[in-house]
Amino acid sequence: MPTRDRLLGVTVAVLWGLNFLAIRVGLDHFPPFFFAGLRFLVIAVPVILFVRRPDVPVKWLLLYGFGFGFLQFAFLFAAMNAGMPTGLASLVLQSSAPFTIILGALLLREKVSRRQILGITVAVAGMCLIGYDRAQAASLIPVVLTLLAGLGWAFGNLGNRLARGEEPMRSMLWMCVVPPIPMLALSTVVEGPTTGWHALATAFSWDGWPALAGLAYIVLLGTIAGSGLWTVLISRHPAGVVAPFSLMVPVVGIAGAWIFLDETPSVLSMVGAAVVIAGCLGGMSTRRRTRTAATTVEPLRV
Repeated sequence: MPTRDRLLGVTVAVLWGLNFLAIRVGLDHFPPFFFAGLRFLVIAVPVILFVRRPDVPVKWLLLYGFGFGFLQFAFLFAAMNAGMPTGLASLVLQSSAPFTIILGALLLREKVSRRQILGITVAVAGMCLIGYDRAQAASLIPVVLTLLAGLGWAFGNLGNRLARGEEPMRSMLWMCVVPPIPMLALSTVVEGPTTGWHALATAFSWDGWPALAGLAYIVLLGTIAGSGLWTVLISRHPAGVVAPFSLMVPVVGIAGAWIFLDETPSVLSMVGAAVVIAGCLGGMSTRRRTRTAATTVEPLRV
């Protein structure tokens, strides 16, 4: 991989890692489900108007959008709103990688190598360390919600994989069309029919502008720019070469939360984080049988 593409990979990791800080800023103003729905609504409207729908089966596009867009972010935003530290949220969401491997084996009859099984085991051990540490300091519920977000992302990965689209960027954009209606309906039921819209109206003020800035970052830099650059890298190189850059995302997320939000993770949580990253990295590594063989690993996108 040339230096230019390595720098692009690092850029994507930084964009996605800082995305968690933008989510935190937005949640300080918006209710979680409304904010998640608004995030996708802002993308969905221009996509419907100006982007041609990808030539993939609708059912798999719906599964992709419902898992990756609705389930993942409903649980993630609820977890962070319930007190899940920003940096640890970026780390625990990595559970989507072992979840994807397990669901692929159970539902798609995909082969799981011994190396992947070992990687999953190590990653789960790291998650248990983090869960134990959080249970001593605060409620375990935010950790559980974040794990459910990782599981929802894994279902979205299966939908994306089954769609087998030849235009991944177009599929990603049309995936954003699926979550707004169910997410805003959930917001209406749980948060109230006017709560989110009132928060949006008050966001156009001096006190509310950071939330709008966070929303703009998530849409423009986190989703469109980050995913666009990632798609370019995946088109140029084997997925197994590109995927390790996603493991830098929680490193950036934890460091950013420490610097800007004064979130200092405990020693046990940092040990757990290192164990999770080691497990994910080990699980995505495979021995090449041919010069072109590579492991397909879904990227971390938030």
